[in-house]
Amino acid sequence: MSLETKTNLDESTVSGIQKLIRYNIDSANGFREAAEDIETDSIASLFRDLAVERKDLAAELQTHVQFNGENPVDSGSAMAAVHRAWINVRGMLNGGAAHPILCEAEKGEDYIKAAYEDVLKDTAGSAMNDVLTQQYAKVKAGHDRVRDLRDTVKAS
Repeated sequence: MSLETKTNLDESTVSGIQKLIRYNIDSANGFREAAEDIETDSIASLFRDLAVERKDLAAELQTHVQFNGENPVDSGSAMAAVHRAWINVRGMLNGGAAHPILCEAEKGEDYIKAAYEDVLKDTAGSAMNDVLTQQYAKVKAGHDRVRDLRDTVKAS
């Protein structure tokens, strides 16, 4: 067994990274679309910022997959497309009200946060641990911002 490096990742590590790429693409698409549906400018701005951040996280991971001679995932999942459609419907039914859209966004955030936690656990000791840990901190911070904003909007 050879020592794993960032240019010689184990198959299981590459598989976990591919999963995170897909989740980040899904998240970026979801935030971008939600920003179009929501009536509150400050929340729309936050969603656009998070969309860019998630797109950047996906791109960073795609680079590491390419370093390993693999083709990185470059699209989101069908399940996330269905979730985005549901957010669009809820947004239309509620006239772009913030709380329902934030509730759905927070559900999506739960999925990506859990995905990072799973991959970090499965790839403990990996050469990618530093990259994945830094990215997880950003994802968790985004999750917490959306959750806290949802709770604040609900209380008002």
